[in-house]
Amino acid sequence: MSRLDDVDLTLRLKKPEAKAQLAAAQERLVGLRLLLGGQLGPGTIGPPLCVLFEGWDASGKGGAIKRLVDHLDPRHVRVAQFAAPTFDEKRHHFLWRFWPVLPGWGGMAVLDRTWYGRVLVERVEGFAPEEAWQRAYGEIADLEATLAAEGTVLVKFWMHLSPQEQLRRFESRQADPYRAWKLTDEDWRNRERRADYEAAVEEMIERTDVPAAPWHIVAADDKRWARVAVVRTVCEAIEAALRARGVDPDAALAV
Repeated sequence: MSRLDDVDLTLRLKKPEAKAQLAAAQERLVGLRLLLGGQLGPGTIGPPLCVLFEGWDASGKGGAIKRLVDHLDPRHVRVAQFAAPTFDEKRHHFLWRFWPVLPGWGGMAVLDRTWYGRVLVERVEGFAPEEAWQRAYGEIADLEATLAAEGTVLVKFWMHLSPQEQLRRFESRQADPYRAWKLTDEDWRNRERRADYEAAVEEMIERTDVPAAPWHIVAADDKRWARVAVVRTVCEAIEAALRARGVDPDAALAV
């Protein structure tokens, strides 16, 4: 059964409700981030936190990342964006370019596009031979298992958007000179291959959704709903990791 088809894209939040829920989640995240950094609670640094974003073009990844890190001290989080690999990066294993941005203990990193490009755009557009992208599932699983064994908290998001809402956002961008730069010919071309990309996304989720690194498919037709869901999910992942290490986040934050 399709995981994407199971997502309820009709989920909505009204503006006042979304504003209140987002503010509460962001405040919670600030405290949890300080706990991970050893600046609150027992004073020991917590596990690395790595948040990965994938999703359809115009699905709101940038807006969700902005709300995720907006209230955090910029010294306490690193946001890294990945586009097509450069000529030099192509000379290395495809995972090589991601290592420098991965967080250490007490650290947090947010990746806008990730190593999953190997089994998404590189697969669909033919930038990687089938043998390479088929092998990549195991390589990615090994990487994430290694990071999780070391203690890293991995939170993986697929921002899911209906084709109708995507078209509305494309047209809105196209009509706005301040946002038109976000829309490229490649975006339109990718949209025409929606069925191929859906098949790649479904297989990606099926083969890489594991307890140590689960996928969270976010209903993104409503930006307010999606942004609240993202911040809350990250908070929940941090809380679970802290409790697994014997730290009660509620008690630690009761200052």
